[in-house]
Amino acid sequence: MTGMDSPPPLAAASAEPSEREPAAAAALGSEARVRRAIRELPDELISQIAAGEVVERPASVVRELVDNALDAGARQIQVKLMAGGVRSIVVEDDGCGIPAEQLPLALKRHATSKIASLTDLESVATMGFRGEALAAIASVSEMLLASRADGAAHAHRIDARSGELQAAARARGTSVEVRELFFSTPARRKFLKTDATELAHCVEAVRRHALARPDVGFAIWHEGKLVDQWRAASSEQRLADVLGADFITESRPFQLDAGPLSVSGRAGLPEAARSRADMQYVYVNGRFVRDKLIAHAVRSAYEDVLHGQRQPCYVLFIEIDPERVDVNVHPTKIEVRFRDGREVHQRVRHAFVDALASSRSSAAEPVVLAPPAMQAQEPRPSYGAWAAPAPTSPQQVGLALEQVRALYSPAAPTPPLAPTAAFTNAPAAAELPPGDWPLGRAIAQIQGVYILAENAQGLVVVDMHAAHERVVYERLKARLAGSSIECQPLLIPVSFAATAEEVAAAESHAASLLRLGLDVAPLSSRMLAVRSRPALLAADDLVALTRELLAELSQFDASQAIERAQHEILATMACHGAVRANRQLTLDEMNALLRDMEQTERADQCNHGRPTWRQLSMRELDALFLRGR
Repeated sequence: MTGMDSPPPLAAASAEPSEREPAAAAALGSEARVRRAIRELPDELISQIAAGEVVERPASVVRELVDNALDAGARQIQVKLMAGGVRSIVVEDDGCGIPAEQLPLALKRHATSKIASLTDLESVATMGFRGEALAAIASVSEMLLASRADGAAHAHRIDARSGELQAAARARGTSVEVRELFFSTPARRKFLKTDATELAHCVEAVRRHALARPDVGFAIWHEGKLVDQWRAASSEQRLADVLGADFITESRPFQLDAGPLSVSGRAGLPEAARSRADMQYVYVNGRFVRDKLIAHAVRSAYEDVLHGQRQPCYVLFIEIDPERVDVNVHPTKIEVRFRDGREVHQRVRHAFVDALASSRSSAAEPVVLAPPAMQAQEPRPSYGAWAAPAPTSPQQVGLALEQVRALYSPAAPTPPLAPTAAFTNAPAAAELPPGDWPLGRAIAQIQGVYILAENAQGLVVVDMHAAHERVVYERLKARLAGSSIECQPLLIPVSFAATAEEVAAAESHAASLLRLGLDVAPLSSRMLAVRSRPALLAADDLVALTRELLAELSQFDASQAIERAQHEILATMACHGAVRANRQLTLDEMNALLRDMEQTERADQCNHGRPTWRQLSMRELDALFLRGR
């Protein structure tokens, strides 16, 4: 009785309330959250939320204000900054201006002159359209807006904080002054970088606009000093002014028109690639954007001419019917969504592939080695490893390494020729004046690795294996059209866990996968089995290759994904089939390889993106020996 009625120990008694308190507090907190009433947010808080999306740093303000200036028809825009834009940003333009009675309305949220209906939103043709930039900027800064419209006697200025409107002096156009950015939100200001870093971002924001609008002049001032200026000019001149003259010489133009879609710009040469992706500019209807679909299309065009993780340089302009692209994806307007993404991907990729197809070695037309009447009668001289492949028979449906070796295996050993005899037996070489061949005529071989040739500019050094690898690779691609990669059945199928999307892609694209030598079948709703593989593919690469292919097949154009995978396999075959180092070649064979390079697409790089040849000019050779000093 005593044990049953006795109170609990002191420690336990004191612990019990403390153990119940968190649970009770949690219950009360949960009840309080449930009971919280729905209420409208105050305008100031709404503006702050919008500013958090639109205004990230001073460069965001510069971008929005320059957008508005361009929409107003400006032909000259000046950007004046203090402390990297943190203390002050002033953007002045000579556009159409804003009437005095509309200045207060311009500062309200979701007030704009650029759209008025859902139809307008579905076909936006202006840089801005959301009507929230000025209100968002005003909520996190001190902003003054001065403007003079056509026909007005003078300008008017409005203080965004007080709403006070007064007369001002300025020519036609608009000036927006933004002071003390994030003064009302000190926490946001702490996230800003140094003034130099913020200035660099502001300059980049204007540079992006300058590339798209060569008809408009831009000037950037910082602390009263001119930082950059671009006068109105032609498109080519503006590219050179903004990106440098080297970009023009190290890139190729392209233009592809296909109905409502036009793709143009300049593709940087592979040897001009950089370690960072800081010279990649993509515009859709004049708007700078970042889009994974477009980035993938460009990268796939460069995939077998870039070495390692190097990043290409390019400027890409896409003109498309506004109704076929949605720009209302994100408040910053830097993302877009295409109605037919695969069409855009295909056009962009083809434009870059065509631009990169010709090599520097084919800049000049190859000379005719013999009169046309004799060319049909005299067969091309045999040059061992570079014998032309035999035509593909209609019955051939596969292409395997053994066939490559048979086509490109070394001919019967030929005794080396003396230099005089070699030149005599070369195809009409003695009849050609010096410099007629872009890659020159072969003169020697070094260590069985490099070929030395002389052309009009000086000395050409060719990596024998890399050059032959590209020649073989391009020939294999031409032969593969419409055929399949030879497959090897697996004694034990390789199974792996897959997502529902991968299983669906495997079922939908089974025939396409078979063309690559991959027999992929579902074992269950979350399991796939690979029952065959390409004959050349290592077993440990099988699952990774299958996953990568399924991802591309589900996201991008199936034919392009299959083509890319085929080319990867052919690149392996070409590497195995190309002539190896330490193979001694005759001058006839060296010259034949040089001629093949001049007629082969993308011959400047091997399949792995390494350079195949280098030019040493006479000036560079003279400098090595201090000639002329």
